[in-house]
Amino acid sequence: MPLDSPKDPKIAAKAELDPQNFALANCIRALSIDAVNAANSGHPGAPMGMADAATVLFRNHLKFDAKNPDWPNRDRFVLSNGHASMLLYSLLHLTGYEDMTLEQVKNFRQWGSITAGHPEYGHAKGVETTTGPLGQGIATAVGMALAERALAAEFGDDLVDHHTYVFVGDGCLQEGIGQEAISLAGHLGLGKMIVLYDDNDITIDGPTSISFSEDVPARFQACGWHVQKCDGHDGKALDAAIAAAKAETGKPSLIAMKTVIGFGSPNKAGTYSVHGSPLGKDEALLTREAIGWAHDPFVIPEDLAAEWRSIGTRGAADRQAWEARLAAKPAEVRDEFNRRQAGTLPEGYDAAVKAARDALFAEPKKAATRKASQMALEPLTAALPEMIGGSADLTGSNLTRVKAVDSQYTRQAPGRYIGYGVREFGMCAAMNGINLHGGFIAYGGTFLVFSDYARNAIRLSALMGVGTIYVMTHDSIGLGEDGPTHQPIEHLASLRAIPNLTVLRPADTVETLEAWDIAIRNRHVPSLLALSRQDVPQLRLEAGDENLTAKGAYVIRQFGEGRDVTLIATGTEVQLAVQAAEALHADGLNVAVVSMPSWELFDAQPEEYRKATLGDAPRIAVEAAGKFGWTRYVASEDDVIGMNGFGASAPIDRLYQEFGITTDAIVARAKALTGK
Repeated sequence: MPLDSPKDPKIAAKAELDPQNFALANCIRALSIDAVNAANSGHPGAPMGMADAATVLFRNHLKFDAKNPDWPNRDRFVLSNGHASMLLYSLLHLTGYEDMTLEQVKNFRQWGSITAGHPEYGHAKGVETTTGPLGQGIATAVGMALAERALAAEFGDDLVDHHTYVFVGDGCLQEGIGQEAISLAGHLGLGKMIVLYDDNDITIDGPTSISFSEDVPARFQACGWHVQKCDGHDGKALDAAIAAAKAETGKPSLIAMKTVIGFGSPNKAGTYSVHGSPLGKDEALLTREAIGWAHDPFVIPEDLAAEWRSIGTRGAADRQAWEARLAAKPAEVRDEFNRRQAGTLPEGYDAAVKAARDALFAEPKKAATRKASQMALEPLTAALPEMIGGSADLTGSNLTRVKAVDSQYTRQAPGRYIGYGVREFGMCAAMNGINLHGGFIAYGGTFLVFSDYARNAIRLSALMGVGTIYVMTHDSIGLGEDGPTHQPIEHLASLRAIPNLTVLRPADTVETLEAWDIAIRNRHVPSLLALSRQDVPQLRLEAGDENLTAKGAYVIRQFGEGRDVTLIATGTEVQLAVQAAEALHADGLNVAVVSMPSWELFDAQPEEYRKATLGDAPRIAVEAAGKFGWTRYVASEDDVIGMNGFGASAPIDRLYQEFGITTDAIVARAKALTGK
């Protein structure tokens, strides 16, 4: 028979604070215990400790409709401490998300299930972003809150008016990206962002006192947040705190919830041992008794199951009212809103690209590719009101600001240009959140060398299949006097190693425009543009509408009939390859020059095209970066004109000469390979 009340007196006292909320929270605790035990793998402690807060949020505050999980005006819920994934999966199952069946819960962490060890965007409805690497959830949520405010300013708060709720743990706040997110959200006054902090005093290594002793609420308060504290197991106190946070519109809100990790477990609650290990059969039985749960594994009593399903349908009326408001809008407003949500491009976009191409062929330009990027952005952002830009405090160097994207995003008015500050990682994670939210195409800039700071956010956009656009300038030793700390050497190879990321290193103004067109069109693959500081001539001079950069590589110059040697180059080094080819041809060699702006796009081409482009003659690769990886296209690293170590501080021309990235070096290697 069901137990009437928890057997543990301390737990019973907590249950009495809000008995119904406690009973509903026990459904989450039980499913989390059972799924982790069944998988013999997982993290039961955090779901058990945060179940009361999650219940209050979903029961009383979260605006959602489980039957229509992609409703644009839903509240966003982000589980930043993604190891607590069974908390989210339990909520999705209990509230009636159709794909989150009991079988999926039972197959937690198993092959082919949608219940991955950490929540994965695209696997299950209701998972708003991939979380797991701690701190990225809260940083991505900042982007969602940025997008909500900007979209509301554009379409009105009768169409766009929702909150972004985030659950975080100590780990999210210890990671540096957590502080980047907190600081930016406070500075911009993102009042519809509400963070619930699972303050349980435990990390994997033991108590937080080992490594973490600051006053977290004071830290948030210092960053301009509205701050509250409450008992994380008191349903009524939690309800009041969330209501107060929603009423605070000028600041983001923190609710510091004092909780017990593994709440209910007689022998493991409050210890690090419950963080990442199953309770086991015996401790699970003791926990059931302690919390008053006398049901078999994966069994939810019908009265509680019915109440949870009712919670899942509570937002249907709000959704229907919102749909009526959208339907009542003028056709042009309604169509534009729907287009932006669908991620389709406007009718005038193709014409804008063509006009920009035609202008380059009519009047060729010599320019750094970072400047070519700005030239491309001018017409493209004018044609795409959804493009929202920014830079990590390097606007004047990245050249990411243009006329159409010139209004500054401030706490008073959300413009189209975001000053992210010196927060490269936070910027990239926030851009992921903007794109995940819908309605925008986010791009942002920094130096290529600082992609290391942002790498995990870049990786997550690739993992999720989100088309964030990374503008990375100063792409080689060609940045000159700033020296080796700022000169990217290994970065291109490192970024090319990330699956599902398109790395583009264009050679001139035309390829840069084409690279932007590729990045804008692909909403399911992130793109990274590696752009130069130094000027390069426009090498593409023959007019045409075909986007050759989309092929990844193509023959940009052919000297003579047939081939004695093929020179492959990227970016600023394509001009060197062309100059070397001219010299070689003057000495009697037939030479093809292949511009290869993107390895990934080239490798995706049919085999016949790849063979025809690279040819059968000896090949030399030229790139002012590390040689690693080039042997997929050339026979040996001896055939790569590139870098073997770090750069140095000197003017650009001297650096290229000293490191042997010259036309003479290319010519010498070509003659050695061909014996001519």
